[in-house]
Amino acid sequence: MAQTQQGRSGRRGRDETAEERADRMWQELIQEVRVAQTGVQILFGFLLTVVFTPKYEELSDTDQTIYIITVVLGACATGALIGPVSLHRLVAGRSVKPQAVRWASRLTLFGLVLLLATTCAALLLILRVATRDGFVPYLVAGVVAWYLLCWFVLPMWTRHRHTAP
Repeated sequence: MAQTQQGRSGRRGRDETAEERADRMWQELIQEVRVAQTGVQILFGFLLTVVFTPKYEELSDTDQTIYIITVVLGACATGALIGPVSLHRLVAGRSVKPQAVRWASRLTLFGLVLLLATTCAALLLILRVATRDGFVPYLVAGVVAWYLLCWFVLPMWTRHRHTAP
């Protein structure tokens, strides 16, 4: 009975080997990446088209700079969120899945930070063009706070609160 609760390695939790755990974590990570990839690819695709519209030439220098920064952030987010797929493909069959899961997890987290920056920069640009009002930075700051709460604060609080020392 104690073996089942403690697992093969003496830890509490699932009864799985390091390789089984890496396989499970990889599958979970890939499902998470699929969600984030879809969002970043749609946003990035939209951003790529803006420069070819007549409205782009009417943007102020500041708005064009925000646009360029947003596109670069989107490209970087896309790279980071597609990175785990490439990493897996290049190291598959090399008996390094636990290490690959750690690196893919880091890439995914970094990609989410870049996606946050991309989304907020795009929101800043859109609201600046749509309203030209001084409250735009406050709206964007509110959205940034909301994303930080949903994407990082709540998960970290849950991790801290419900993980045994």
